Amino acid sequence: MHYLNENNILLFLIQLFIILSLSKYFGILLKKIRQPTVTADILIGVFLGPTILGKLFPAFQLKLFPADAIQQNMIETVGWLGLFLLLMTTGLEINFSNVWKQKKDALKISLFDIVIPIIVSVFPILLLPDKYLISPENRLTFSFFVATIMTISAMPVAIRGLHELNILKSDTGFLIVSALTINDVIGWIIFTIILSVFTQESLQIDKIAYIIIYTLLFVYIALFHVKKILNTFLFKISKQRIETTAEALSVVVLLGIAFGIITMKIGIHSLFGFFIAGILAGESKYFSQKSRTSIEQIVYAVFAPIFFVNIGLKIDFLENFNIFLAIMITTIGIFGRFLGAWTGSFFSKKSRNDRLIISVAHVPGGEMHIVVSLLALEYGLISKEIFIAIVFGAIFSSIIMGPWLAFLIKRFKDISLKEFFSKKLIIQDLDASTPTEAIEKIAAVIAFNKKIDLELIKAEVLSRENMSNTSIEEGIALPHARLDIIDKPVITFAFSKEGIYWNSPDGKKSRFIFLILTPKDDNIIQLKIIRELITMIKNREIQNSLSVQNTSDSMYKILLKNS
Repeated sequence: MHYLNENNILLFLIQLFIILSLSKYFGILLKKIRQPTVTADILIGVFLGPTILGKLFPAFQLKLFPADAIQQNMIETVGWLGLFLLLMTTGLEINFSNVWKQKKDALKISLFDIVIPIIVSVFPILLLPDKYLISPENRLTFSFFVATIMTISAMPVAIRGLHELNILKSDTGFLIVSALTINDVIGWIIFTIILSVFTQESLQIDKIAYIIIYTLLFVYIALFHVKKILNTFLFKISKQRIETTAEALSVVVLLGIAFGIITMKIGIHSLFGFFIAGILAGESKYFSQKSRTSIEQIVYAVFAPIFFVNIGLKIDFLENFNIFLAIMITTIGIFGRFLGAWTGSFFSKKSRNDRLIISVAHVPGGEMHIVVSLLALEYGLISKEIFIAIVFGAIFSSIIMGPWLAFLIKRFKDISLKEFFSKKLIIQDLDASTPTEAIEKIAAVIAFNKKIDLELIKAEVLSRENMSNTSIEEGIALPHARLDIIDKPVITFAFSKEGIYWNSPDGKKSRFIFLILTPKDDNIIQLKIIRELITMIKNREIQNSLSVQNTSDSMYKILLKNS
């Protein structure tokens, strides 16, 4: 029996300190230039591992990260715990009930974004020389497997990119997230089944059928029956008069563990169980945004960096880097996902500008490409050269998404918020205690002053709000809708002194509320208005100035001055 001694624990703590401190420092630097932090984590692993430090100072590198099995397993175990939680947080960002309300357009985009990348990828991969394949006799299987990896988009990367550009809460942003949600679920189901089938000692039809049937049965039971049980638990927890975040997180993590065990018994990877558990929690209205944010913060601050850094600690990236493979995998991945989303949005009759934004948001491979390709590597399905090429493509596609989207948005015609504000549409002291009550009272002001049917405004805005809540951090909410009876945007500002609980990401009550109405056939004007409003109202000085005003007239002047 092996026991940990003090030297094991001391070295483990030193390793954690180095990894997390470097991850935090370089993560902050990358966030400043709007880049995904996973890039920093991979590069830190490359630097600390055999690729750089191991070549420059091999003795020191081995002393810091020795080949001792016990020491390696300590980091490996924490990394895998981080990976389980990472898949759970990915599932938390999915809300099928809301997505289903967008099913027509989102489903079209998602299906094309699965089929087309497979078609684009499979033929070039089929033509690869034998030296790049572990088993050349399984060329067709290998090609389809790698092509399947190319279909999975990086929803967390896309969401962070849309958030940083202040367009996540727009209708276009919601459609992108909805399509990526369907893409993630279908992609993971396909990948999980293929991974399980291809790791069997022999391809037996009855075994394959067993895996497929039980996987689909598990997903059905989880989404339509276990969800109700989880809702009951979370409802009871939410009714307690104490802080309930810890209890809710415990229930969700336990569900993830249980699902992980079940999926392994079925014969598919346990990561899929954690992913489905996250989806169930994300569906529950009793699992607060604050709880979601709490688990996401600890995963991305502590656990995920350890997992991604550990990849670089185990593999020599320079020794196994092949420029031809890297360029090929990156090119077909980006082109396939872009073309798939473009085709889907084209058949959804979206405008050219909408198609561009939707397509670019589907480009990044991000964390999920790295995760699924690592699983394939560890199961001996792909070589290290192919793995590193996929990692390169995942990082490159994630890096270019933010600047690409920013470039597209800057090309759109500039707008001035001044022309949409009105003294009559400023509510200096909104008396409302719920989002619904707030929307109804603001809608009444618009209906009276703009002569628009009140019931229509309420129905459209509340319908959009029920799909996905429109609050963001720092006490801001932006309920909105598109109407076919107006030809010019309408913006109403309401200030709530007490604040309204709007289930915001940071748990703060919403005090600065903008209700936005835009023409039905102009999605881009809505996107631009929301982006400009968020950029303006996030300024603390503007918030403070609005908070101390006693009249709607003075508030109007502040909004005009800063818009």
